[in-house]
Amino acid sequence: MLQDKVIVVTGGAGLLGRAFCEEVARQGGLVIVADHDEQAASSAASAITTNFPGRAVSAHLDITDASTADELIKRLQVDYGRIDALVNNAYPRNKNYGRKLEDVSYPDFCDNLGMHLGGYFLMAQRFALFFREQGHGNIVNLASIYGVIAPRFEIYGDTPMTMPVEYAAIKSGVIHLTKYFAQYFKADGIRVNTLSPGGIFDNQPEAFVARYNAMAGKKGMLESSDILGSLVFLLSDASLHMTGQNLVVDDGFTL
Repeated sequence: MLQDKVIVVTGGAGLLGRAFCEEVARQGGLVIVADHDEQAASSAASAITTNFPGRAVSAHLDITDASTADELIKRLQVDYGRIDALVNNAYPRNKNYGRKLEDVSYPDFCDNLGMHLGGYFLMAQRFALFFREQGHGNIVNLASIYGVIAPRFEIYGDTPMTMPVEYAAIKSGVIHLTKYFAQYFKADGIRVNTLSPGGIFDNQPEAFVARYNAMAGKKGMLESSDILGSLVFLLSDASLHMTGQNLVVDDGFTL
């Protein structure tokens, strides 16, 4: 479904990012594994090319630094003549991220919003301006169910986990940022959509997983593989006339 499309995935060496990159390659695309950790990006790209020769290359990208985006865009334009899509997937945060509301400082709140939501804005801006000159382009922003609904704090009881206030602000912001960009660039052949996954299983405490699953359907918490089909749909021509939308994949958790 993505045959020969050139697709940049930010945070491409992470938990979701690596799965996204491998699926792009599996679907016939050329994936740019873009990450602030150059060594991790190179390792991920090498692993992907073992199974899908010539379908992955690594790149350094700091989503809070416009110069790294501009350099990558120029490099890809020279090497491949075009860029078809950007997946805004990176998850930057500082060392104090994830504290309970009472313990979150104003500087930390602003810092985390600036890196994550601000970084998504910056990447969308830089790539959208290139896409406008190119005459076409596609952006998929990763948000979350917690950008759609209020936190369900009860599922975190008796665990060290919480639902960070920064995360709620960031992901709800991502959803409306998507709509803003979609409206702003819709006459330029650029479409912008959001993918909002439910919780992804990553060895969370059993009590949390049980409470979460009780609010979902038969699947409960998702695996990375459970959202790949939705990502491919948004990146492919199957969603060619879809823009400004938020696709929720959560096994019914938000119902």
